[in-house]
Amino acid sequence: MLWLDQYRPKTLSSLDYHKQLSERLISLAATNEFPHLLIYGPSGAGKKTRTVAILRELYGPGAEKLKIDQRTFLTPSNRKIQINIVSSLHHIEITPSDVGNYDRVVMQELLKDIAQSAQVDLQAKKRFKVVIINVADELTRDAQAALRRTMEKYSNNIRLILVANSTSKIIEPIRSRTLMVRVAAPSESDIIKVMSQILATQELEAPASLLEKIANNCSRNLRKAILLLETIHAKSPHNRQLTDNGSQLPLPDWQTFIIQMGTSILQEQSPARILVVRSMLYDLLSHCIPPTIIFKELLGFFLLKVDAKMHPLLIQSVANYEHRARMGNKSIFHLEAFVAYFMKTYTMMLLGMELPSL
Repeated sequence: MLWLDQYRPKTLSSLDYHKQLSERLISLAATNEFPHLLIYGPSGAGKKTRTVAILRELYGPGAEKLKIDQRTFLTPSNRKIQINIVSSLHHIEITPSDVGNYDRVVMQELLKDIAQSAQVDLQAKKRFKVVIINVADELTRDAQAALRRTMEKYSNNIRLILVANSTSKIIEPIRSRTLMVRVAAPSESDIIKVMSQILATQELEAPASLLEKIANNCSRNLRKAILLLETIHAKSPHNRQLTDNGSQLPLPDWQTFIIQMGTSILQEQSPARILVVRSMLYDLLSHCIPPTIIFKELLGFFLLKVDAKMHPLLIQSVANYEHRARMGNKSIFHLEAFVAYFMKTYTMMLLGMELPSL
């Protein structure tokens, strides 16, 4: 088991940082008027951990007895779509954005079925079921409108916990009907504290310089920091002392792959190279790397490698193609379009031609 899962806190009181937020959530779970929640914050801040801890606070250990089902839904055009559902006696967890533009069908049918059935466990402290909606900021506007109607109609039987990275894409009617809980990214000192506790439990030691380097390079993402720490340990699993040899921290495979792809684009700008890059993009998407991350990492790589006069054009084009990718449902088209645009402008710069205006 990964350290990330092995040492994940199970209760709100055992969380290592944002203690004041944990205390507020504990008191909220103890009331009889538990509201719909919108939990938001950057990746790796601990949103999901807090959500699971809230369930335990509401229902006790029974909320951790999970099963995974696959449900099939029929769209208005008679197309069958499938979605995985994680559930216990007290809650279900879904990621409707997995089905793209058909998320409205999932929201309408699934929430209606849940809301019309009462709580099964007569010994439960709370008489409602909780529905956790992951990546709520990726829901289409139609799905959010369906969600708003469900919140109004079935508020006696269900409580929603929406988990999102940002609230900017969530419509105002939903935001006004939820208690918004911001989970800020942990500070570098918080991250070092958590890593030190894990090392102590594993009976390992590491120099302060190594922990500081990980904390400085993880973008305040605790998940990434713990994975980096375990990766370093995995290179010499029999040593009880982790060492800082002064080299760069290991990058994830997908990040190394994107750097290879960017290097390939800089080496040659041609239709044949676009075909090669297309297969690399498909590899990334098939391994569940989100298009937004691919755009961000490619842009960061190019900004380090090309002349500064290209930077405004690249930033504007990434914003444009990422927006198109979010509005559509075929990300590969927009990723490939950005690569083609970069090749064109980069070639123009190499030839000394005038670059397009913003």
